[in-house]
Amino acid sequence: MPMDMPGFDPRQIRLSDRIMYAFELALEQEDMAIAEALARTLEMAMTRNTGGGEFVERRDYPPEMEAAMNRLAELQVKHRNAASR
Repeated sequence: MPMDMPGFDPRQIRLSDRIMYAFELALEQEDMAIAEALARTLEMAMTRNTGGGEFVERRDYPPEMEAAMNRLAELQVKHRNAASR
């Protein structure tokens, strides 16, 4: 999130961008509880106001979100393995 760029206006950042930034930070800090909560929140933010009850999401998530979700899965495995020792 380039907040220090000239002409930057934080009001032009989407909610999902802000959540994604926090999600990536939680992953870097290996805070699984926060990362899981932010992953759910990010999904909600990206799919809100779409379709009706029968709506099926057809678009792909951005590559950076896919990568972050993969990092979350790896962190979950790491925590499970640590808990089973």
